[in-house]
Amino acid sequence: MRSTGFRRTVVAIGVCSSLALAATACGSGDGGSAGGRTRITVNCEPPKSARVDRAFFEEDVAAFEEANPDIDVVAHDAFPCQDPKTFDAKLAGGQMEDVFYTYFTDARHVVDIRQAADLTPYLRELKHYDSIQKQLRDIYTVDGRVYGIPRTGYSMGLIYNRALFRKAGLDPDRPPATWEEVRAAAKAIAALGDGTVGYADYSAQNQGGWHFTAELYSQGGDVVSADGKKATIDTPEGRAVLRNLHDMRWTDDSMGSRQLLVINDAQQMMGSGRLGMYLAAPDNIPILVKEKGGNYKDLALAPMPGGEGTLIGGDGYMFNKHDSPAQIRAGLKWLDHMFLTPGKGFLGDYARARKHDAPVGLPEPRLFTGAADATDQQAKKASANVPVENYQAFLDGNHRLRLKIEPPHAQQIYSVLDSVVSAVLTKKDADIDQLLKEASGKIDSILARS
Repeated sequence: MRSTGFRRTVVAIGVCSSLALAATACGSGDGGSAGGRTRITVNCEPPKSARVDRAFFEEDVAAFEEANPDIDVVAHDAFPCQDPKTFDAKLAGGQMEDVFYTYFTDARHVVDIRQAADLTPYLRELKHYDSIQKQLRDIYTVDGRVYGIPRTGYSMGLIYNRALFRKAGLDPDRPPATWEEVRAAAKAIAALGDGTVGYADYSAQNQGGWHFTAELYSQGGDVVSADGKKATIDTPEGRAVLRNLHDMRWTDDSMGSRQLLVINDAQQMMGSGRLGMYLAAPDNIPILVKEKGGNYKDLALAPMPGGEGTLIGGDGYMFNKHDSPAQIRAGLKWLDHMFLTPGKGFLGDYARARKHDAPVGLPEPRLFTGAADATDQQAKKASANVPVENYQAFLDGNHRLRLKIEPPHAQQIYSVLDSVVSAVLTKKDADIDQLLKEASGKIDSILARS
């Protein structure tokens, strides 16, 4: 699953309309050269409705073209950044942009169907490539060849309400570190009454399967085997995830009576001060404040309970297999300028973001390591306008966790797991062993078809 947006607003991707196709093809076609200039088409320009982000993006593209007068950048926008319903069709039809946005989970698929350009010979064009976190670089590396460049990364954690913790007699500076502690805290918060819910979880629209996966990782488990051929959910770790949810829901009554929730439901509850905890990435926090009525001082973030692992996600850019060498070099220069220079560009100009009342100081996305990370973090700290101390536990604990991306065929698998989680949360007598056995068979069938 994708996270919910980041830093300011949800960012969008471009899909060529018939009008745009008439003016300039999405793909490279002619090699992207005209009058001695190299033209590249790119996507994920924020839509016009995201007025501030759109202005920043256009400002940064203009600055890039001024610094590189031999390169023309043609940006396409739409919403969302990538539409799964049209993504494969655009690839197969040769209509994908020269430099195109992908989720981490797309990388292997695009390579397998031979639609990605091999960037390995051109990596020296990127100043900070070696400073990008290795586990993020590895996502776009297949058989030792590099086919894409990460742009952002996120990891799941536990968002909690400091005010409700204090009211329930809990220490907001010592968030739950185990699922047993989550259960105890949820019970104490729910005991406050007045419709207060201790812990909420998703169980619809594939989001229940997404969170089951994150919770399974936190217990040290996996959804599929290392070779990607068999389900690995019918395990002690899988049963522990479901037993914990069942007991919080039915024994403790700490999850409320309303179930089949999705992300917006949890955000509404947290923003209104009626929810103690839920799992999410850091980019949820500004949404809780800007859209749901929350307050930054009350919202804090801890690492995933359990201490074993956490689900990571994110996005990056890949290059059209038809790109010329000149277009690949131009596209890498553009990525460097827009996203990969610490403390600068569309995502890193923190001073500009603060000036426009955008949140600065959230613990993620955190793309770099070493000196590049230090430069980026120093720039972020200098312009921070949110209570960074509320996220220190997340920063301290995250580096000790195993970071795992989503499983192959994630959406199909999440659909299967949705029914498992929803059954446990809506049926007191749900047979956990039988649910996991049946789901394992269905996931095995999905993997066998791949």
